Amino acid sequence: MTRPEHRDQSASKADPAQPAPADATPTSAGPESAAPQKELAEMQDRYLRAVADLENFRKRTVREKEELRLFAASRVLEDLLPALDNLALGLAAAKQPNADLKTLIGGVDMVAQQLKGALAGHGLKEINPVGLPFDPHQHDAMSHQDSDKVPAEHVVSVVRSGYTLNGRLLRPASVVVSNGPAAH
Repeated sequence: MTRPEHRDQSASKADPAQPAPADATPTSAGPESAAPQKELAEMQDRYLRAVADLENFRKRTVREKEELRLFAASRVLEDLLPALDNLALGLAAAKQPNADLKTLIGGVDMVAQQLKGALAGHGLKEINPVGLPFDPHQHDAMSHQDSDKVPAEHVVSVVRSGYTLNGRLLRPASVVVSNGPAAH
């Protein structure tokens, strides 16, 4: 004798394809339905406020990022202005009929030191590798030269200074690299 199959009633209730019984539909007339409607309205209000807050945050972030981009260099420029002023004074002094060359050279040197100091205060560091081993990650080899004083594959001279900004390479130093002593 085979056992008749028993269909699970709870599975049919959970099936979304099955229509809900007529007695399960909510009525708007009862006091029980007012609380869920009020809760739904509050949730919708919170959702709309959260979406608006998120959009305002996005717009504010975009605006602040643009302001940061526009004014990021202002501190550096403020520190460079005194050197620019001193350079203008030096040029005015050089145009005078009785200008002294040694004094002008000293003034230009002081302005250069002032510029370097201002830039160093913002993380700029000069790469001066004379006598050090050639490093292709920080140096650009412009040429090779025989040298009795500088070992092979070491920097003989710097053609153009290199710079790092807070430890990151900004511009490699252009250098002349030693071949070692000349072969006779």
